[in-house]
Amino acid sequence: MVMNYLDDKTAIEVCQNMEQKENPRCVLTSVIENELDILKRHIDILKILQGQQPIGIIKLSELTGYPQHMVRYSLRILEQEGLIEPSSRGAMLTENVNKIIVDLQDSLNHIALIAKDLNRTI
Repeated sequence: MVMNYLDDKTAIEVCQNMEQKENPRCVLTSVIENELDILKRHIDILKILQGQQPIGIIKLSELTGYPQHMVRYSLRILEQEGLIEPSSRGAMLTENVNKIIVDLQDSLNHIALIAKDLNRTI
């Protein structure tokens, strides 16, 4: 059973004027949308690494259009997750990358099922 903390009218009002904002996001979903944007950036960088390695921060920034500080953060997260390792010539994929990508796909599928279920309950 899903608990409704907002009545239908309030929930509609919260998201009603989203299109008028610069970056239209519903207050109820803004945190998860921001996290998905960050995840997308990590995956964009990972996909480039799959095709070109080793590769450095400046080149990744040029290829993706993301600022260098965002690329640096994504590389740090990808390294913490065991997907990449630094080298003197730039970031390189690890031997674990394929297994971790499968785990990531499983997690994303699970998240998609939850989102679909939530969407049905509204």
